[in-house]
Amino acid sequence: MFDPDDLATIREGKREWEEETLAPTLDRFGERRDTFATDTGGQEVRRLYTPDDVADLDYDEDLGFPGEAPYTRGVYSTMHRGRLWTMRQYAGMGTAAETNERFRYLIDQGSSGLSLAFDLPTQKGYDSDAGMAAGEVGKAGVAVDTLRDMEVVFDGIPLDEVSTSMTINAPAAVLFAMYVAIGDRQGVPREELRGTIQNDILKEYVARNLYIYPPEPSMRLITDVFEFCAAETPSFNTISISGYHIREAGSTAAQEIAFTLGNGIEYVEAALDAGLAVDDFAPRLSFFFNAHNNVFEEAAKFRAARRMWAQIVDERFDADDPKSKQLKFHAQTGGSTLTAQQVENNVVRVAYQALAAVLGGAQSLHTNGKDEALSLPTEQSVRTALRTQQILAHESGVADTIDPLGGSYYVESLTDDLEREAFEILAAVDRRGGMAEAIESGWVKRRIQDVAFDRQEEIESGERVVVGVNRFEVDEDPHVDVEEVDEEREARQRERLAGVKDDRDGEAVAAALDAVAEAAAGDDNLVPPIVDAVKAYATVGEISDVLREAFGEYRPKM
Repeated sequence: MFDPDDLATIREGKREWEEETLAPTLDRFGERRDTFATDTGGQEVRRLYTPDDVADLDYDEDLGFPGEAPYTRGVYSTMHRGRLWTMRQYAGMGTAAETNERFRYLIDQGSSGLSLAFDLPTQKGYDSDAGMAAGEVGKAGVAVDTLRDMEVVFDGIPLDEVSTSMTINAPAAVLFAMYVAIGDRQGVPREELRGTIQNDILKEYVARNLYIYPPEPSMRLITDVFEFCAAETPSFNTISISGYHIREAGSTAAQEIAFTLGNGIEYVEAALDAGLAVDDFAPRLSFFFNAHNNVFEEAAKFRAARRMWAQIVDERFDADDPKSKQLKFHAQTGGSTLTAQQVENNVVRVAYQALAAVLGGAQSLHTNGKDEALSLPTEQSVRTALRTQQILAHESGVADTIDPLGGSYYVESLTDDLEREAFEILAAVDRRGGMAEAIESGWVKRRIQDVAFDRQEEIESGERVVVGVNRFEVDEDPHVDVEEVDEEREARQRERLAGVKDDRDGEAVAAALDAVAEAAAGDDNLVPPIVDAVKAYATVGEISDVLREAFGEYRPKM
């Protein structure tokens, strides 16, 4: 809080500045635009920020110290001075062997975490030999049909030495079970397995549409993973509640915060309804945000989200463990901001977005390759993306002090504005019965689509500048090498799958699938029988089909 007399002096000084110094300049030259706004247009950017713009700021209540509530300045007391963020590069290359090669390359280049991308059939619970998989096998990530594929992916990679994130949602329990099985076979104690399973189905109904089952049984699968991990793999993050895809679909920064935390509220409530205690699972919740172009808005977004989650978990769920209130997050630079034109410009975009994530206190970070608007990234572009993080960490100085933008009149004001708007959106969600109801009614998707439509209009009119696309174009771009997926890989993957089916014990597979069906029909936790099924080399599709039979498939109302 600022002294009222000091604020009065500042206001008078600003008034004099506006009249005596600013006004003549405006009269003579004007400004570039009539109004300025943040990247998503949610907040007007004022000409100048002073202590008057944060006059109500209470340091202890609103900021505090790193590692202490409300965690605005960071969830750990030393933040990046003690340990740098995990440099977790996302990869999934057609086949399991190619993915293993890319992972080994990334580790050799200094990556401190792995992030596994699955192809679309795997994400939808189809095997590579399914009719629905035709033409998509290995194209958007690695094809994983059985435990044999995961064994190849992690061949020579000890799971007690790496942290692995898996971007998988509808069949998340199945792929997580495979990871547990790999750890068991490597002799790694389950309590030492580290990483994150995305496991966030609600955003699929909003942004990506990679769902399988209706919301209610999908939520059961998620809470079963919560329960299993609390008992068996306490160092593994059970969910990565994702605002990334919400932002990619076109949301504002405030909507990204609100809808992501709204989904988090829904997951906590589902777990409590399933009989779990909040402090038994909430410390292992993690979040996944987008890092977009506006450096200050993005840093403020991360700070606001931390403060809001601490308040939500404290006030709504009465958590006692401070770790339950700490919003830990992974960030990925904005894929939707990358352009096919002048791809070299994407290196610059990614660098600024990564800077925003680090300034905002990310726990881990993925930086996109410059060519991801065209194809899977090449080895060279992946290396450049990783080097971007390493230069930030070791050459820029931004990791040398905690929350370096804290105290900025502009950033603190932006943090407050984003928090205020996001809480208003959450209040509207509550009036609609919570996120599940707001999603089911189509309200959330409509809100995001409205923003995306307006933004596209701004780009097409030239009001929103995209360098190299609607301004500063060139007649020709130089040739760009792209990573291509060989169509023959699909045939070879199907052959490998057929070989696994021929070699496995059919009776053991049938018995394991029956156990999954029995658990699905009752109240038992589904993860243990799924672990047994993948160890018997039941396929992702076979297990998913058992659950389809038990739960049905989701059909959107609109």
